[in-house]
Amino acid sequence: MSPRMAVKQKTRRKKARRAAESTRFRAPRLKAEEIDYKDVAMLQRLVSAQGKLFSRKRTGLDAECQRRLALELKRARFLALMPYVT
Repeated sequence: MSPRMAVKQKTRRKKARRAAESTRFRAPRLKAEEIDYKDVAMLQRLVSAQGKLFSRKRTGLDAECQRRLALELKRARFLALMPYVT
């Protein structure tokens, strides 16, 4: 490794955190059994203003819980507990 490359590596800085990271709703402790279509307050926190599900990255759920959440949201919409579009 040349001395010039060593200097470049030392001067690198960490990227600044985005403002959106602090506004995430993270629910990593939520289990698939705890997700229920009757819990409208919890479903509303995981859905945008347009009625779309937030991504796994934003919610912090694992793949199994995210699939279960989508199913329960569809059930809540079908029973008119949640709107399809707001």
